[in-house]
Amino acid sequence: MSSRTVKRKSPNARQVAGAQAKARRVRTAKSKSQSLIAEILAWIPLSEGQWHRVLMVAILGGAVVLAAVVASAAGVPALARQQFAAIAAASGFEVRRVEVRGVKRLNELKVYERALTQQSRAMPLVDVDGLRNELLELSWVADARVSRQLPDTLVIDIVERTPHAVLRLPDRLVLIDETGHPLEPISPERARGKLILSGANAGTQVAVLSALLGAAPALKPQIREAEWVGNRRWNLTFKTGQVLDLPEGNRPMARALVEFARLDGTNRLIGGRVATFDMRTPGRVYLRIPGRSDQAKPASDKSGADKSSAPKPDPAKLAERATRSGDKNAGDKN
Repeated sequence: MSSRTVKRKSPNARQVAGAQAKARRVRTAKSKSQSLIAEILAWIPLSEGQWHRVLMVAILGGAVVLAAVVASAAGVPALARQQFAAIAAASGFEVRRVEVRGVKRLNELKVYERALTQQSRAMPLVDVDGLRNELLELSWVADARVSRQLPDTLVIDIVERTPHAVLRLPDRLVLIDETGHPLEPISPERARGKLILSGANAGTQVAVLSALLGAAPALKPQIREAEWVGNRRWNLTFKTGQVLDLPEGNRPMARALVEFARLDGTNRLIGGRVATFDMRTPGRVYLRIPGRSDQAKPASDKSGADKSSAPKPDPAKLAERATRSGDKNAGDKN
């Protein structure tokens, strides 16, 4: 049996040269990379020992992050928090007292009803934000702050709304604040002496009415009721029972009210015999007196004064004089 020797083909010169060139390129790239890193390291003022510590911190930090992710997935933080709360409670850090501040009109029991849900709860487990949101649901509460006073007290600071007027609804009276926010139902006895608002959507016009009455502050204490009519204008009822009909529009209403205040200061209209002062027509004031056939007769202006029919001045009958003859002071303005 004859044997044959298999000869491997040796690489030719071209292949050898290519391999050597590739090796040189790899060494050159590695050398450049090492040179660049060396330049960066030389630029940063850290010693070799400091670099070693930085790398160790980075490695440990990565390990901690990884461990936290795994622990969170396994529910370990919740267990640790509960254990910490149990230790805090055992050490006396749990809710044993509730202190409420700032309450004047609000029924405190409504605050305690919500706060006592935290009773005997460990301080770390008290849901401060959740309790505050519950308190803000109370009609009298404008704002609230809940804080922990270690070791065992929960402090609640209440900012109350301020009652402003009474809104008359078809079936009840409701106390409201300056924004129209309803506070609580109120009895007619408790509503006595307060400004009463009526009319459809009157509760949404409280700020408008406040601005209107601010234009004539001397009249404000004498007004008993304000009726919002047709979503357009106000009728004001004085404590004497007399009614002032104002025109439509915020500016016309304000001008009319200021003019009426001037006329009242001159002629003492409030408290007189006139039942209704109608100022809905610009430049005119219609005075209605009960039992008279010539009701709705306008107070005259400069061109309409009838001096021949004017009676002698009598402070007790100034309103009637304005009706019959058109008082000159009132007419000059109108």
